Amino acid sequence: MPSKPRIIPPGTLYRGHEGMWSWVAHRITGVGIFFFLLVHVLDTALVRVSPEAYNEVIGTYKNPVVGLMEVGLVGAILFHAFNGIRLILVDFWAKGPRNQRKLMIGVGVLWVVLFVPFVIRHLSHVFGG
Repeated sequence: MPSKPRIIPPGTLYRGHEGMWSWVAHRITGVGIFFFLLVHVLDTALVRVSPEAYNEVIGTYKNPVVGLMEVGLVGAILFHAFNGIRLILVDFWAKGPRNQRKLMIGVGVLWVVLFVPFVIRHLSHVFGG
């Protein structure tokens, strides 16, 4: 019995398959990580120019908004890393393309198992724990 064709959501090119959405998320997290690294290199370079300016900039990072941004950064790094491993398996493992859904579920499980404890611990420090 042939499988039913998937219905394409109106107004989008994305068909909802795990490979398509992981592609989008991988690009978004990659761009976010790139901009973090850019800012990190620039603010760290301040130490050579003016240690006082460096200390002042680093001091401004010690607030709850930046603490929440750090949560987003760690979430992005974890997803990007695990999804990158998934992509390597899909590209170089003969059974990878057939197991994309299982691999994506594995990425999600690993992400939750590592991210949730980090969030709990980090936010307890950010908000006075």
